[in-house]
Amino acid sequence: MKRVACVGILVADVMADPVASYPAPGELKRVNSVTLHNGGNAMTASINLCKMGVDAKMLGKVGNDMFGTYLKQCLDREGVDTRGLRVDEGTQTSVSLVMLEPGGERSFLHCVGTNAVLSIDDMDWSVLEETEMVFVTGSFLMDRFDGEETAAFLKKCKEMGKTTFLDVCWDAKGRWGELIDCNLPYIDYFMPSIDEAVRIAGCEDPDEIADVFMRKGVKNVVIKLGKKGAYLRLAGEEKGRFFPALGNVKRVDTTGAGDSFCSGFLAAYARGMDESFCVNFANTVGALCVTAKGATAGTRSYEETLEKMREFGGM
Repeated sequence: MKRVACVGILVADVMADPVASYPAPGELKRVNSVTLHNGGNAMTASINLCKMGVDAKMLGKVGNDMFGTYLKQCLDREGVDTRGLRVDEGTQTSVSLVMLEPGGERSFLHCVGTNAVLSIDDMDWSVLEETEMVFVTGSFLMDRFDGEETAAFLKKCKEMGKTTFLDVCWDAKGRWGELIDCNLPYIDYFMPSIDEAVRIAGCEDPDEIADVFMRKGVKNVVIKLGKKGAYLRLAGEEKGRFFPALGNVKRVDTTGAGDSFCSGFLAAYARGMDESFCVNFANTVGALCVTAKGATAGTRSYEETLEKMREFGGM
């Protein structure tokens, strides 16, 4: 089985549930619970992968504070290799305040923290040498690492013979393709959500989006379509394929659903499965994610997920 390096953001999620409306200045509104969870794209992926039996390594940065200690403990508890995790003495750990609406959707207040100061100089190449797959995730929230540093990092990973995967976050600064285009020639599997893909590519149809990405160097395109499932376009194909989302899922919390989809794709790919299977398995992992509160609480073992995949009609 292939080993995976997850490179990117870690976030402590402080979740308030439920938040039906926001208090006016000076007012107080009560909620049923305020809980602390691990989050952030790369951290979520590394934990999910370990839960599914894949050797996962986390490369990122936290602060020397209570949130950083908590995130490190979460990684250690799940068996993630944290030799590549760096501690910054001068910057606080990234934190999100997550407002969970009664229907399961969520809104965020985000402090980018140590994710903003992560750089290529923080990368432990001895850890990366032990892996076959490299997943960079959290682009647009890593102010120093984004853009040219990510491109240089991915280029070196390709020179080392790694299979590269990349996912992005929402770009609140609106740079989109301006910042990500230099990375595309070094990406084997590009895995954005449809909303992000539309803004990066400048068009709305998934096939047209894939055309743009492939012309700029991406080998394969996977687009997360939310409730509609996922889209896959492989190198050499003129058109992509759509894979419907799984039914019969009771939604509790959508936090981490996209990251869990990516985790599922990586977990199946690490076992040598073909891409169609990987997407169906990814849809299952994403569906299970929304059945529990928090980014990783709904993730099951690989074998349990296969059973759910059959139950949900995904195979």
